[in-house]
Amino acid sequence: MVDLRRIEKDFDTVAAALKRRGVDEKLLERLKALFEEKKRAQKRLEAAQAEQNRMSRLFGKYKREGKDISGLQKEVSLNKERIAAMNEELRVLEQKLTQIASAIPNIPDPDVPDGTDEEENVELQKILEPKEFSFKPKEHWELAELNGWIDFERGVKIAKSRFSALRFEGARLERALINYMLDFNRERGFEEVCVPFMANSESLFGTGQLPKFADDLFKIEEEDLYMIPTAEVPLTNLYRDEILKSEELPVKLTSYTPCFRKEAGSAGRDTRGMIRQHQFDKVELVAITSPEESDAVFDEMVTCASDLLKSLGLPHRKMLLCAGDMGFSAAKTIDLEVWLPGQGRYREISSISNTRDFQARRAKIRYKDGKKNRPVHTLNGSSLAVGRTLIAIMENYQQDDGSIIVPEALRAYL
Repeated sequence: MVDLRRIEKDFDTVAAALKRRGVDEKLLERLKALFEEKKRAQKRLEAAQAEQNRMSRLFGKYKREGKDISGLQKEVSLNKERIAAMNEELRVLEQKLTQIASAIPNIPDPDVPDGTDEEENVELQKILEPKEFSFKPKEHWELAELNGWIDFERGVKIAKSRFSALRFEGARLERALINYMLDFNRERGFEEVCVPFMANSESLFGTGQLPKFADDLFKIEEEDLYMIPTAEVPLTNLYRDEILKSEELPVKLTSYTPCFRKEAGSAGRDTRGMIRQHQFDKVELVAITSPEESDAVFDEMVTCASDLLKSLGLPHRKMLLCAGDMGFSAAKTIDLEVWLPGQGRYREISSISNTRDFQARRAKIRYKDGKKNRPVHTLNGSSLAVGRTLIAIMENYQQDDGSIIVPEALRAYL
């Protein structure tokens, strides 16, 4: 959640930054009006409290002097009622401010470029050159049909559209990728964690999926449970409502989970193949750090995911996302896009974000800095989307006859 005190203290600067993210100006005006109303209410309360203190001193004086205090008692009692009403007024205003703040995205870092969508993202670096084929490379669904690796029709029969079943070497390669990714991340210092594949509403609020993105979640009927859209949710919420010791930081975690998304608003996009599914496997990186360490850990996570792709021999590029293309909780995001020769284009395979203290404020994750409890910084990133990595291997390692060579790094896992 955005820091309300920061917005109130420097409203114009923060509002300008939030406009870069497409936040409605009317919403910001409403927020400003509530801050002003709260300030007036606070002044009225302080005046009533000062009056109460004055009357309390007078009360003692009257008693010492033997004066009649009945009239003063009545005034004190009435003022107490006014103070109680003013406190309630302030509580309601704070509640309204918090409600609005819960729907406002994170403030973008100053070095995040302006822009509204992926067309305005900035390429930072290309890693590995795409291979030149002596034949027209096939797309992954054509290769899946030739090799029997992905059964789209039966996946739909079992569930519905945007579900598929992996078979034969495709299923084995998916499992090999998961194990390889977890081992790779663990060797880079990330603790492997096995987490629930469901989470409650408090957890989803903590990482920013609720209330704004409820339509993209699969809800368990008659339970306060949702299928997780990413392992970021359970991993980050391991520490919800906790105070960590400074020497425990940074906490660096990795986990494999299936992920479940309704893909609301994606009608007509990537309907063919396995690019955009309702259920997909992903290995995630999550870090919980002090504010001073978060930039260094962010770079470490980007490097880890990029090196993983490099170890598989997959050409990719790093993209700095513009303000309008970042996820709700992110202050800064770098996407890794892998080259798919069948499509002749780069496609997102990893998204690494620093959310600063945005999620920590929602989830109440703090650390003890001397005598003070401060919000931590939380970071998350795909390392990697497993299905898309499988697709990238299929397309980049395909042969003229449609067969697929397994990358050397994975052969021990098969």
